[in-house]
Amino acid sequence: MKKTIAIASDHAGYLLKDKVKALLEARGFEVEDFGTNGPDSVDYPDFAHPVASAVEQGRCPMAILICGTGNGMQIAANKHQGVRCALCWQREIAALARQHNDANIMALPARFIADDEALACVETFLDTPFEGGRHQRRVEKIVLQNS
Repeated sequence: MKKTIAIASDHAGYLLKDKVKALLEARGFEVEDFGTNGPDSVDYPDFAHPVASAVEQGRCPMAILICGTGNGMQIAANKHQGVRCALCWQREIAALARQHNDANIMALPARFIADDEALACVETFLDTPFEGGRHQRRVEKIVLQNS
């Protein structure tokens, strides 16, 4: 059975999204593409929320979001329970997001990262396991508990 991963971008990231999607498919993932697929201006939350919902509901264990800076997608995705979306622009950041934060979504800044580095970040993110241990306690504290 293929592992499913969700992906989406806004108008600033659709070209990079196509390259990331091809990489994911080559690695054997079933990719659930939430759009967008062209240069027409769109609102990034309209794409981030469905992807984050797919992770939140357990339909997709991981996801990748791409916009101009990565920030808008990351902020929107992190509003969802159980989502830990990390902005990644270097391989070491992608590795640490997985190792220390158990990130389940990565956001890429299409306007600030070369395509080859973005693809390397994706591979690192997918290949790096969560370390657990002392990091588990910290990850559990991310969810805000009502007082």
